[in-house]
Formats: sequence, structure tokens, C-alpha cells
Amino acid sequence: MQKEFYRIGVLLLSLWLIRIVDATIPYDLTDLGLQPRHWSGLLGIVTMPFLHGSFGHLFSNTMSLGILLGLLVSSQKSPWLLITMTSLVGASLLWLVGRDANHVGASGVVFGLIGLLIVSGFLTRRLASVGVAIVVGILFGGTLLSGILPGGGAEVSWDGHLCGLIGGSAVAFFTSGEAGRLRIKT
Repeated sequence: MQKEFYRIGVLLLSLWLIRIVDATIPYDLTDLGLQPRHWSGLLGIVTMPFLHGSFGHLFSNTMSLGILLGLLVSSQKSPWLLITMTSLVGASLLWLVGRDANHVGASGVVFGLIGLLIVSGFLTRRLASVGVAIVVGILFGGTLLSGILPGGGAEVSWDGHLCGLIGGSAVAFFTSGEAGRLRIKT
């Protein structure tokens, strides 16, 4: 378990190091973000969660990611596979249906993890998973509802949040409980 928390720390530190590099070099790394339906934006499916427009943006994602990743590694087997699947499914969906903008930030992953933890908690019907789902609902319910609605300015990727939520929920559905044939033991 300690190894998993070390990995979370390394991941979060890498986000900060990338942001520091981005702030100090003349090239804007956020240009490598996800741009829906543009072939050049395909790379953003992988790079988007690592790129942030400001330190404030990164700080808010760091706090949420730290909490959600901690809950995930504490309650699921194969947590890094679930994180990767959630990120890729949500970002791919955003590339297909998102509004024409340059999407950056880990908030799609945050919303994906919210969906993953809540849906898998109730599909697996294990006490610990249901408890985690309830905690996530309490901690992130308001953010969840406000974050997937259009608004908040052009700089807020509400569609990225929504696609992340759908992606995480889909991963939970296909890997948890009776619903999926692609079962990952949780």
C-alpha cells in the first residue's frame, strides 16, 4: 500500500514539474492539449491531464486528484489500470464530441475518478466500496453537479468534465459487478 501512495506522490510531483517547465520555457506546452476532432489534437488524449494553464488550475486539480487517487488505491485492485482506462476513455470521448477548444488539465480525470468510484462502489456491493462511494459523493457532489453544466466561462472545460464522468462510469460498469465481462477483480 505504501508503494501505491509513493506512486501518487510521483504522479502529482510530475504534474508540478511539467507546469514549472511550461512557465519557464518560451514554448507554451499547453498547445499540446486535446483539440477535438483535429488530428493534431489526438496527442492531447495522453498529454491533456499533464498540462495546466496556471498554477491555480494545477493546485485545484492536485488536491482533488490526491484525495481521489488515495481512495482508489485503498479500495480497488489494479488501480493504475483503472486510472489509465478512465483517463483514456474520457479523453477519447472528449476528442469525439467536445467543443472546439484546446482542453488541458487533469479535471477530466478527476471527474472520471468520481464516476468510477461511485459507480463501482454500488456495482460491487462491497461495504468498503459503498463506503468510498458515499464519501466521494459527500466530498465531491457539489463539484460534480456544477462542473458538468455549461457555464463558468470559456476557460472551463465542462464538456471535459462530463466526458470524464461518463468515461469513469463506463469503466466502472465494464469492470465491476455483474455488469461487465471484462472483469477486473476489485
